[in-house]
Amino acid sequence: MKSATGDAGEFLAELPDFGTIEVTTPVASLRGLSVRAFLANRLAIAGLTIVVAVVAFCFIGPLVHHTNQITTNLTQVTLPPSLHHLLGTDDEGYDVLGRLMVGGQNSLEIGFAVGLLAPLFGTIYGVVAGYTGGALDSLLMRLIDVVLAVPTLFFIIFIGSVFRPTLVVLILVISCLSWLSPARLVRAETLSLRRREFVQAATVMGGNTTHSIRRHLVPNTFGTIMVNASFQVADAILVVATLSFLGLGLPPPAATWGGMVAQGVTYAADGYWWMLWPPLVILVLVIVAFNLVGDALRDVLDPRLVSR
Repeated sequence: MKSATGDAGEFLAELPDFGTIEVTTPVASLRGLSVRAFLANRLAIAGLTIVVAVVAFCFIGPLVHHTNQITTNLTQVTLPPSLHHLLGTDDEGYDVLGRLMVGGQNSLEIGFAVGLLAPLFGTIYGVVAGYTGGALDSLLMRLIDVVLAVPTLFFIIFIGSVFRPTLVVLILVISCLSWLSPARLVRAETLSLRRREFVQAATVMGGNTTHSIRRHLVPNTFGTIMVNASFQVADAILVVATLSFLGLGLPPPAATWGGMVAQGVTYAADGYWWMLWPPLVILVLVIVAFNLVGDALRDVLDPRLVSR
């Protein structure tokens, strides 16, 4: 009498050999999907191209096009565009093309610094408020409401009258006004994430608050942070332009695009169009480009992208 094991062995031996079956799952990584979605967005590529071109123009251009942007030259005031001055000169004899490059450096440095500092502080503030909840969350949100209740223009004028506007001062002032939006966005995301199973499981397994925030909450709000940072850069450049237009920007001989626009408005009626249109066009292009990139990032980093 054969055993059950022997019968099973003989049965398996009699089965035909189908070879080795490889099971593969066509699972694409989220990163690959994101990159392909971004590259498929023509407006995003156009915006990114403009940003890269303007950054190269402002920071590499002065190495090729050498101009004096420190001392005035009253013998070459308001000259029209020519081979020697491709975009003419302004009312103080500065080469407008070189002025665009120097002004762009200041505007972009402020924009990128604010785009880094404001989301960073806003993320910390929003995560702490959303994760702790309760009375602390209410207190932190009421503080944001108090800051929002102060008119932005009044706050800027007050700071500009107390402190001499420098690059660092403008970065700090604009950052103090810009962290409120990312804080509220991250706090809303955190309120949703803290109820998820993986966060609760980490807490049950002994993970402390710092571990949950660092390993689970912040990485899952990264998409929101990146999108907001791109918009913050555009908003900061626009705020700098507004301050310079109101006379609260960097003092001479420093230049910004907004200051050049304010200066060009004064002389545009006299026919000196080259003092107004170049800074105005490049300012609008950069702001639109950053907004296009931000819109694309918002679509790309959407968690629902995988299901599309």
